[in-house]
Amino acid sequence: MTRKILLVAFLNLALLLTIFYVVARLQFRVDLSSFLLAPARDRMVSVSHIVAMELPNVPRERWDTLLAQYSSTYPAELFLFDRDGAELAGKPVQPPERLFPRRPPPPPDGEENRGHHGPGPPPFPFINFEQTQNPNYYWASVRVPVPPEFGERPMDVRVVWRFNSIWTNSFFFDYKPWLFTVILIAIVSVACWLPLIRSLTRTLSAMTTATVQIAEGRFEVQLPVNRYDELGRLSESINQMAHRLSGYVSGQRRFLGDIAHELCAPVARIQMSLGILEQRSTETMQHYVSTIDEEVQHMSSLVNELLSFSKASLGASAALEPVNLAETVSRAVERERTAEVNIHVEVPASLSVSAQPDYLFRSVSNVLRNAIRYAGTDGPIEISARQVDTQAVISVADHGPGVPAAELEEILKPFYRPEGARQRETGGVGLGLAIVRSCMEACGGTVICRNREPKGFLVELRIPIQPAV
Repeated sequence: MTRKILLVAFLNLALLLTIFYVVARLQFRVDLSSFLLAPARDRMVSVSHIVAMELPNVPRERWDTLLAQYSSTYPAELFLFDRDGAELAGKPVQPPERLFPRRPPPPPDGEENRGHHGPGPPPFPFINFEQTQNPNYYWASVRVPVPPEFGERPMDVRVVWRFNSIWTNSFFFDYKPWLFTVILIAIVSVACWLPLIRSLTRTLSAMTTATVQIAEGRFEVQLPVNRYDELGRLSESINQMAHRLSGYVSGQRRFLGDIAHELCAPVARIQMSLGILEQRSTETMQHYVSTIDEEVQHMSSLVNELLSFSKASLGASAALEPVNLAETVSRAVERERTAEVNIHVEVPASLSVSAQPDYLFRSVSNVLRNAIRYAGTDGPIEISARQVDTQAVISVADHGPGVPAAELEEILKPFYRPEGARQRETGGVGLGLAIVRSCMEACGGTVICRNREPKGFLVELRIPIQPAV
């Protein structure tokens, strides 16, 4: 977010610089009266006057040398012409005719001195600027007076300047001040924008983190409400939403746990009555009693799963303690192992995690039970553990058919079962992985499910390791 806002700010600055460039280009193409070329015009006028003042003190045969000295001092070539366009000094060159405006016609008799002072024609443009192509040159001619000592009367000459370029010529355009100005503008812009951007992105980042936690079922988030704008009101709304969702979900879980707990007593009495009835029933009634007993066993299993899920869901404040991972996995394997299932275990004996022991044991047992139920005969079930940064990753992998990709997120929800596992003979009640998820969240961990290639299913339990003392 910060990068995007800064990018917009710099694009805005780049647009302003582009507009400035276009305006400057237009100014450069007009004439030397533009505000950008005014300093260069003043320098040319000053140097041309200096050249004119030195001419009377230098023999005419050394004027070429004088102009060559000035050409080596400035990034331009200098030539000397009279006011009619005849070259007086410098390398032979043919400047554009527009540098030398036509002289006005002589005034009528008796009006020679009207409108101007001194002999000679009225003054013509003081400085001209032209550009030629093939080759590309920029020309400027400055009309300057030569002191009277040069001859019998004052005369005007034109000092002609020829430049190869004006954009890369420091005489016209010095990039350093402009570059410094651009950098200064960028620094000031960043200094003005950055606090606002950081304030916005910090608040939005906190909101994003809070909403992600709420989406994962962790409603204990609390955003700081230290703003009085729309973002502050949004933070307050998120806090209220989290509080209400927490109360709603907690109440739902407690209700579910209470219902499951209340069902335990009647289910137990029904099982007791069925046992007595089975002893006293005739042989023809045994089939019906067995069918009822099977349904009651299924109901008892469902009630037990509901109780486990309710306890795990309400166990967010469970006390965590160091738990040896290898011992917990070994206990789970011994409990769930069957004769026809091959289980490979690779868990470091020294790896300890910070968890609630019963929740961790129940999580590993439920994941292993699912693997045995759905893929126990398709190949060995592999249980491994490794340390990744500050977490221990427990992996339970099988070689079964896997789960459709669209259902990978759904199988962690309560009572969800894939299509192929909806029969009682092949599937449970859909609470196994939901209990695993609740237990892991209570221990500060997460559950990740994914398919293996070319076939198989993998469940990863990520849980914080026990810090070294």
